[in-house]
Amino acid sequence: MAKKEARLFVFSAPSGSGKTTIVKDVLKNYVHFVFSISATTRKKRQTEVDGKDYYFIKEKDFVEKIENNEFIEWEKFYDYYYGTLKSQIDSNIQNGLHTVFEVDVKGAIKIKEYNPRSILIFIAPPSIEELKSRLLQRNTETDEDLKKRIERAEMELGYQDKFDYVVTNVDLEIAKEKVRLIIENELKEN
Repeated sequence: MAKKEARLFVFSAPSGSGKTTIVKDVLKNYVHFVFSISATTRKKRQTEVDGKDYYFIKEKDFVEKIENNEFIEWEKFYDYYYGTLKSQIDSNIQNGLHTVFEVDVKGAIKIKEYNPRSILIFIAPPSIEELKSRLLQRNTETDEDLKKRIERAEMELGYQDKFDYVVTNVDLEIAKEKVRLIIENELKEN
C-alpha cells in the first residue's frame, strides 16, 4: 500500500474569529498532527512560549531570512513581520507529518501556491459587529491596534472565496465539529 502524502491544513481568519481556539482543538483531537510555528518580530505576549507559539526573532534577522528566500510566505502588518519558514515545512512533508497552519489570508494563498494540495480553511465571524465585540472583550490591544485589526478584518473577509472551506463561527462547538468533519473527509480522500 502506498504511503499517504502529508497534508497541510491552513487556517486563516480575522483576529477574534475563534481561529486559535479551533486550531488548538484540531491539535488536541489529531495528536499526530504538528503545528507550523511562524516566525515574528512582534513582542512575545505573557502567555506565549518562544518556539511553541512563534519563533520570536529580531527584525534584522527576519529581513536577512527574507533576503535569503527562507520563507514560503511572509508579510509585514501591525508594524511587525510574520512568516513561515520553508525548512520547517519541507521537513514535515518529507517526514509525512500532517501540518496545521495559523496564518493570514495572503500567507494561506502563498502556501497553497507552494503546495497545491494544501487545504485552506477560513474561519469567519458571524458579522463584523460581532467581531468588534469579541476584540473589545479580549482587551489585549490598544485603541490604535484595535482599529488596525478591524480594518484588516474587512480586507480579510474579501478573501473568503479563495479558500477551500469557509466555516462561520456562530457557535464555537459547532464550528469545531465542522472543522473536524472537513479534516476527516480530506484525510479519507488523501
